[in-house]
Amino acid sequence: MPTYAFSTAKELTAEQRAKLVESVTSIHQVEAAAPRYFVQVIFHKIEPGSMFIGGEAASPDHVWVRADIRSGRTNEQKANILRRVMRETSEILGIAEQAVWVYISDIPAQGVLEFGNVLPEPGGEEQWLASLPSALREKLMRSA
Repeated sequence: MPTYAFSTAKELTAEQRAKLVESVTSIHQVEAAAPRYFVQVIFHKIEPGSMFIGGEAASPDHVWVRADIRSGRTNEQKANILRRVMRETSEILGIAEQAVWVYISDIPAQGVLEFGNVLPEPGGEEQWLASLPSALREKLMRSA
């Protein structure tokens, strides 16, 4: 369920994308105590001159990260996710931490359907996984 969407005018290499994918997948697994197979990452390329902050053109190095996650995480968990995504994105892309803006949006689990099933509440992943068809369960466990 967690979907991390990176939006930037900055050209990202395949290596940078791979590092960002691994970074946010690991961060979410550790900080939200969620299985890796739930984590999704999307990259949006923004045309230069299409990003503005306060009516002024934003630096092309600016990166926005929107994380849609299942509600039920503590404020501490979300703060850890926010800070780690900012720090690690900054490091991977070689940009200032202040150029990385991260947003977390909570979505109730019952408001998300993936893999043909409504998602469980945080902590109910094992039971949810066990209810899936065996071929899908095996595929997801390979990425765990």
